[in-house]
Amino acid sequence: MQNGLFDVEFRMDELSKNGDPLEKFNKYVPWEEFRSKLEVIRKKRNGNVGGRPPFDVVLMMKILVLQSIYNLSDDSTEYLIRDRLSFMRFLGLSLGDRVPDAKTIWLFREQMGNAGLVREMFDWFDGYWRKNGFMAKQGQIVDASIVSVPKQRNSRKENEAIKKDEPPVENWSDAKKRQKDTDARWVKKNGKNFYGYKNHIQVDVKHKFVRDYEVTDASVHDSNVFEAILDENNTSKDVYADSAYRSQEKEENLKKQGYRAHLQRKGYRNKALTEWEKRGNRTRSKVRSRIEHIFGIQSQRAGNLILRTIGMARAKVKIGLRNLGFNLERFCTLMVVSA
Repeated sequence: MQNGLFDVEFRMDELSKNGDPLEKFNKYVPWEEFRSKLEVIRKKRNGNVGGRPPFDVVLMMKILVLQSIYNLSDDSTEYLIRDRLSFMRFLGLSLGDRVPDAKTIWLFREQMGNAGLVREMFDWFDGYWRKNGFMAKQGQIVDASIVSVPKQRNSRKENEAIKKDEPPVENWSDAKKRQKDTDARWVKKNGKNFYGYKNHIQVDVKHKFVRDYEVTDASVHDSNVFEAILDENNTSKDVYADSAYRSQEKEENLKKQGYRAHLQRKGYRNKALTEWEKRGNRTRSKVRSRIEHIFGIQSQRAGNLILRTIGMARAKVKIGLRNLGFNLERFCTLMVVSA
């Protein structure tokens, strides 16, 4: 059957009628506002150097946002940009336009990471939310989520050396070094072993934006990053967290800083929680559960949340983009509701 002249336009109209979630990103996110920040990663091109011009930096940034929201590999990202009309429309590409390949996407993400732009963009957007009426209000919630990476097949001696931050790299080939993540660590949670990193986030209660985050290896205890990501500019001094953050020392430190601690209590083998303590946990959980929604949304949208990167530096970039992607989507949702 012969294609009609306006077939693509008709298909786009149908996508819009069915609620294309990417349309609100172009409507509400000020992409051009940070072009100047992104341009710094472009090296000055010599006029005598041939070859195709580089892809637009805003286009590449939008591609990384797509990739982080849907947890796509570089190859899958390239394929889906070519395959999905909604992706092409979001990126402003037509069927005849060039599409960045997987290597170009990887390189741009590396350049952003090396320039520290992922964190800078995250902080810039947080300031943008605040200027547009979304101040951090009603307190803050802190929690951490394990982000797995492919398990390493090391010998016992190799694992012992890695734990001491002394990986036996002199005995590894160059190819093996590229495939070994010596920054990730094991952790046991709820009886299961996990290997990877942790995404520690702090969320404001009112608007549910990720206001700050920190990335560590998975073995770092949640409470070790607690105070470092608290927001002193939140309009409320209430702080919510689960029982992993509760200790007499933490509560005293929070009190000294002027915060009001709402930390879950935990029962022990010879000391069960009283009914009063259980009621207190249920009351706090109604607020604290808002942060669980964020991890749930990321898992539901992205499916298997395994990082396909090697090393802490790249993990920070990918996890930072994931947190930024959530905030962008949250901002658009709030703008739609308030419109």
